[in-house]
Amino acid sequence: MAKPKPPFFSLPQLLLILAVVSLFLSRLHVVADSHFEGFEADDEEDLDSLPTESLPLRSPPLTFSQPEPDPVPDPVPSDPVPEELQVPDSDPPKHPSSTTFEYWDEDEFEGLPIELPSPETTTTTTTTSKSADEDVKPSDPSSDSKASPETKKAGTSPRSSSYMVEIACGSFLIIFVINYFTGKRENENIALSWAAKFAANDSIFDKNFSLLGVGDGDDSPLLLKEGQNVFKFYASGRRYCQGLLATMELKSRHDLISRVYNMVVPCKDEISFEVYMNDEAMDHVVFAVAKKKAAKVMQKEVRDLQRFASVLSPPSGRKWVSEELAVISESKEVAGDLISEAVLDQVFGEKAFEKFRKGFISMHFSDEHLGTHKKMLLFKFALPDVNNMADMTRLVSLIPYYIDLVGRYKLSAQARSKTDAARAKAAQEAYKELQNARQDALQRKKAERRRLLEEAEARLSAEAIRKKEAKERSRQMKKGMPKVKMTRAH
Repeated sequence: MAKPKPPFFSLPQLLLILAVVSLFLSRLHVVADSHFEGFEADDEEDLDSLPTESLPLRSPPLTFSQPEPDPVPDPVPSDPVPEELQVPDSDPPKHPSSTTFEYWDEDEFEGLPIELPSPETTTTTTTTSKSADEDVKPSDPSSDSKASPETKKAGTSPRSSSYMVEIACGSFLIIFVINYFTGKRENENIALSWAAKFAANDSIFDKNFSLLGVGDGDDSPLLLKEGQNVFKFYASGRRYCQGLLATMELKSRHDLISRVYNMVVPCKDEISFEVYMNDEAMDHVVFAVAKKKAAKVMQKEVRDLQRFASVLSPPSGRKWVSEELAVISESKEVAGDLISEAVLDQVFGEKAFEKFRKGFISMHFSDEHLGTHKKMLLFKFALPDVNNMADMTRLVSLIPYYIDLVGRYKLSAQARSKTDAARAKAAQEAYKELQNARQDALQRKKAERRRLLEEAEARLSAEAIRKKEAKERSRQMKKGMPKVKMTRAH
């Protein structure tokens, strides 16, 4: 029977090995403790390089501590501790979102690494402490007195400026609305006062026209309001004319901006009368009276005055219009017949015109007006105030006077021949202008058609262009061939 093999280690040997291992492990534990308690420089750099969140931390026990309002600094320890081993004693910043885990005793756990504050938190704490120190320091009263109004101004300027803008806009709207109604009322009062003076019963127009107003009945309104500053009056039923249309163009008093503009650039309330004469009642008459500056403008811009009439010089040996006025007429005969002694004494004379200088603007008679009505008498006056409407009575009286005078007026044979020749020449010029306009229109159409054909050819392909050229060539060849007339033999 074989003998059993002896064991590899004997019992004393095993006990000796275990003792050596235990001594070795205890030595390692002491080295590890000294490593965590020493905080060498190399180890600090390694800890700084690692993120705080990656360090293995044990969760502290849930303990609550009430911070005192005035913390008392800890007494200085008797044994001096080197700077490498000192831990920053500043309290971490309290955040509302921080948990209760920050209130735990650090001395309870010896072997754990201590979280070092990040650079951002360090800078924030230092700036906070500096600001607190600056707040504690007494400031210079002069600097405070200088800075206080600026800070007050800076704090209140946005709100006050917004309020100022709102107040200004609201005030402007209120003033605009008030001015609208007051200006509207003023214009209506001026128009009604004119109608009450010259279109009421026993007035000038009531005596010279059988129908007044825009309607047929007795209750029809006299004035037609086309806008806040435009009013019209119509009258008919008189010999030599088809009717009369008066248009009042007043200041835009209802518009605040226009009212302010009129204060800078003054203008007048105007009324213009258009008298539509019958074709058989008015002879060849082109005549106008206006102030000198306005007369020059009319002679250049008004077509019939530009074509037929010219500015006349005052005649010698006869009373004439005021020096402020200018007469534009086709002939001196027409001007002498239409400016009578009665008109000079009442309105256009040197002395009489001083009263009506502000109210008279222009007067224009023509049988060559452009438009549907060729034969017309035009009068333009300035309206006075509501209380002084009677000042323009003589000016309004010129309208029925000249309706009768022009309706009865007949040119002499010599003057009639001149006017006929001038109108025939004007008709030829007008016909030539019409023909030239038609030729220009035809040329434009041809050019447009040619341009469209060129654009169409540019869009064609090379094969289509070749076929078109061959077709055009064959057509030209056919044109060049002699024409042969085929006859049938008998």
